[in-house]
Amino acid sequence: MAKTILIVDDDPDIVDLLKLYLHAEGYITLEAFDGKTAFDQLKSQAIDLAILDIMMPIIDGYQLLQMIRQEYKIPVILLSSKSRDYDKIAGLKLGADDYISKPFSPLEVTARIQAQLRRFYEFNDSLSVQQPSQLKVGDLRLSHHECVLYIKDKPILLSAREYELLKLLMSEPGRVFTKKQIFERAWNEYYIADDNAIMVQISRLREKIEECPRKPVFIKTIRGLGYRFAKKDELLP
Repeated sequence: MAKTILIVDDDPDIVDLLKLYLHAEGYITLEAFDGKTAFDQLKSQAIDLAILDIMMPIIDGYQLLQMIRQEYKIPVILLSSKSRDYDKIAGLKLGADDYISKPFSPLEVTARIQAQLRRFYEFNDSLSVQQPSQLKVGDLRLSHHECVLYIKDKPILLSAREYELLKLLMSEPGRVFTKKQIFERAWNEYYIADDNAIMVQISRLREKIEECPRKPVFIKTIRGLGYRFAKKDELLP
């Protein structure tokens, strides 16, 4: 499945250049020209890697990098005209995975993106083999070995589509998944604008996991965007 790259730079020419090369490699791109818009994109879209300029309006690249690292583990590449060793070290210490100085070669940027994505997904795959295969949020525990949901250790049987949908939502509590992303990431199907199919599965899941399905605590509807799973701190009494 095509990976989504967020390009954040206040120079439209640089954004357009990177888009051209990334699209040629089969990537999907999202663009932002300031840090605030970029972070809004991260909250509303499933993004695989971010490329950040440092000198940007509203929220600069360093601040944005810190905000990303508080909530997300995606690879981040800094792309900046600041080429001093001090700037590179500062960016890497804040959590950047790579640092590329301007002017740059688009082919080099593309190669480094491919390397970061390969490293990130291969590393996560190896972790999934070594660690217990389950997701836990609040009183809910989703066992990947059994494909069964447990609520306070009481087993709740799920259909295949319910299981895949819940697995996606629980994998990143707080992240909004659009209907298109649910079709493509949870069910590995092309999105056909069939809102009813997702609504039916969401409704069935709520009947199984929510104390009051009409006032859901776990699965939140984000009007006009999609759905997200509650974060742990939202479930505290």
